[in-house]
Amino acid sequence: MNVNTPSASLPGGTWNLGDLTVTRVGYGAMQLTGPGVMGPPADRDGALAVLREAAALGITHIDTADAYGPRVANQLIREALHPYPESLHIVTKVGAVRDEQGGWPPARQPEELRRAVHANLDGLGLDALDLVNLRLGDARGPRPGSLAEPFETLVELQQQGLIRHLGVSNATTEQVSEAQSIAPIVCVQNMYNLAYRQDDELIDDLAAKNIAYVPFFPLGGFTPLQSSALTAVATRRDATPMSVALAWLLRRSPNILLIPGTSSVAHLRENVAGAGLPLSDEELAELDRIGR
Repeated sequence: MNVNTPSASLPGGTWNLGDLTVTRVGYGAMQLTGPGVMGPPADRDGALAVLREAAALGITHIDTADAYGPRVANQLIREALHPYPESLHIVTKVGAVRDEQGGWPPARQPEELRRAVHANLDGLGLDALDLVNLRLGDARGPRPGSLAEPFETLVELQQQGLIRHLGVSNATTEQVSEAQSIAPIVCVQNMYNLAYRQDDELIDDLAAKNIAYVPFFPLGGFTPLQSSALTAVATRRDATPMSVALAWLLRRSPNILLIPGTSSVAHLRENVAGAGLPLSDEELAELDRIGR
């Protein structure tokens, strides 16, 4: 059973990803790269400073992928934080690569997945990856279909000691169930926010099984009307819409972990503080209506 404990410096306490204890407020490294998640950052020193500040704030959950850059985000993480503190856990994903046009073509054949796992190990300077998510679907979202072959490849790598824990990303409910029938998973990483609530039932089901849910795009997909409703709450609170959105996610379910990304130290601090914004029951009800 997961035991959520308070953190001295971060809102939301902690969550157990298998035997890994992570802060519920984490950090996503995608925005450390250049425009379009391609190439190096314009301010390399600034990117390194963000990573070091994340660790200094007590964040123990960093989300990345060898495809970010490609290779850039992992190299920055290694430069900034290696040798890693024992408490720091790095989550990565495989199943897509980058093309010259900046696309994200699938790469889920067994040899492609083996190559991706070793690329993440090499880039991060690790002997084993704490958690690997299998990225499914495409840039438009989840797509139906069996994940058995690629997921079984990751299970083989786990049995070889190269991966500690497994998860799935951009997955349908059926694919989550199929993964669980093959091997234990500790997290699901999908698009979800105040306005995009398709995974409500899945989140509750995962919470009952002590499986984490990691939403991405906390402000993506809002209509103007929904955005106005969020802004109204934020204005009354003298807070940013992102702060309200992150605080709502932390309150939505105890198994939700946050990985907001930024290339700014000031914005990182703002996100961490914003996630702890206290919301009244009336405000929560008002926000809930955005996605209904």
